[in-house]
Amino acid sequence: MKNYSEKILLAWAEAIKGNVKIRDFLANNGYPELAIFCFAVRNQDTARTWLVEKKHMHLMALINGAEGDEEAIEWLDRFDFKTLAKVALAGDNDLAAFKWLQSKDILFAKIALEIRTVKNEIEDSNVDPHQRGSN
Repeated sequence: MKNYSEKILLAWAEAIKGNVKIRDFLANNGYPELAIFCFAVRNQDTARTWLVEKKHMHLMALINGAEGDEEAIEWLDRFDFKTLAKVALAGDNDLAAFKWLQSKDILFAKIALEIRTVKNEIEDSNVDPHQRGSN
């Protein structure tokens, strides 16, 4: 993974949260993978395909891990993306991983929190009978 500046990591967190202006800034200023991630984390198949085709497997593993895929977490660990593994776990509501991030890297803790919020909103809309069409 690139060494992103703190400013870019903070921008990424805001883009994940839904800030379109910042997402577009990332896309147009050398960070298209972070912008596309924002679509992929919201289950957009074309964005997920783009991440894989452009060899950003670590970002797809992050998303998959945040969706509960244990193999994705293992892959991140195996290929030395240890912090991203913790972000994925925290994004999947793992409190111990979130606390670890808070103590080690507050920006990645913020990113994990935004991922968790998005994934939980998606899950809530999938299980809320008021969000589904009626029969």
